[in-house]
Amino acid sequence: MTIITLVRLRRALLVAIVVLGLVAAAAAADRLDRLALPPGFTIEVFSDAVPGARSMALSPAGTLFVGTREKGVVYAIPGAVGATHAATPRRIARGLTSPNGVAVRDGALYVAEISRIIRFDDIEARLEHPPAPVVVTDRYPTDRHHGWKFIAFGPDGWLYVPVGAPCNVCLPPGPLHETITRMKPDGSAIEVFARGVRNSVGFDWRPGSHDLWFTDNGRDWLGDDRPPDELNHAPKAGMHFGFPYCHGRALPDPEFGRDKACTDFTPPAAELGPHVAALGMRFYTGTMFPPEYRGRIFIAEHGSWNRTTPIGYRVTTARLDGDRVVGYEPFATGWLGDNGQIAGRPVDVLVMPDGALLVSDDHAGAIYRIAYRASR
Repeated sequence: MTIITLVRLRRALLVAIVVLGLVAAAAAADRLDRLALPPGFTIEVFSDAVPGARSMALSPAGTLFVGTREKGVVYAIPGAVGATHAATPRRIARGLTSPNGVAVRDGALYVAEISRIIRFDDIEARLEHPPAPVVVTDRYPTDRHHGWKFIAFGPDGWLYVPVGAPCNVCLPPGPLHETITRMKPDGSAIEVFARGVRNSVGFDWRPGSHDLWFTDNGRDWLGDDRPPDELNHAPKAGMHFGFPYCHGRALPDPEFGRDKACTDFTPPAAELGPHVAALGMRFYTGTMFPPEYRGRIFIAEHGSWNRTTPIGYRVTTARLDGDRVVGYEPFATGWLGDNGQIAGRPVDVLVMPDGALLVSDDHAGAIYRIAYRASR
């Protein structure tokens, strides 16, 4: 191969890289043009280089960690605090089994796989050469159906880990199925905190009361309009939220609810849209957004997969009056086109220290940043 040929190949490669970059930028711009938010809010692409972006966790030092599901990868984005556009994401782990959930404590990154929790110690000092993970526990079920996990440390210092139903609807085949569990950071003392939970992929603790609130996905194949997804409130341990016997506030399951009364279980704090796939949720604790948004719950709705007319594919809010949900409404929409074309699927939301809201999207492999600019 001659030098001239090598030069030509190099130029062609550079042109291809530029073209691909322009195509990606155009696609990102097209996605943003589709999205609608309340007046005064803006949305931009924080990163479009996070394939399969799912759950997010922010370290005190400002590193954003992002889990995935099918990709088997965990990403780190250093310097995320105060940034409007992300630094190049770094792969700090790959080849994992649905590492959806991430959480940070005492300088270590905790990652939830299907059947185990692993830990990367002193991770931020070792982003260039990540350490081998330490297995915190491998005592969780191996079922892949609803096996991916969102995790977070609670105000009590324990790590909360949900275990979904290994089915569409069934009785729990094991003591940890259909629950939200918690354990000490070293993996000991695993206990069930809440039962009757079909598949929770997002939860948060309300500032002040420290009560746990969580989303839960309703079962399939009861029709397009039932059952609802749920927003639940668990102020104490030991509550049962009805699955598989009862769905929503008052819908007995046709197979498992015949001998049960829905009044025997804790009803949801709010019935969400049917099949919207409500996943990540956070209380808004920032001060950037207008006062009426402070204290609201922001919910990422991943979108229905088998409804005749798709719904979801948006970010919603739930307004509270005390412990009562008094409003549930769309906030960011447009990832689902009028013709059913899917431009994105929100998975998680995260309130940043400056008050901006990050939204992960596993369909587009992107993270968006929503901010508010008051009119002058």
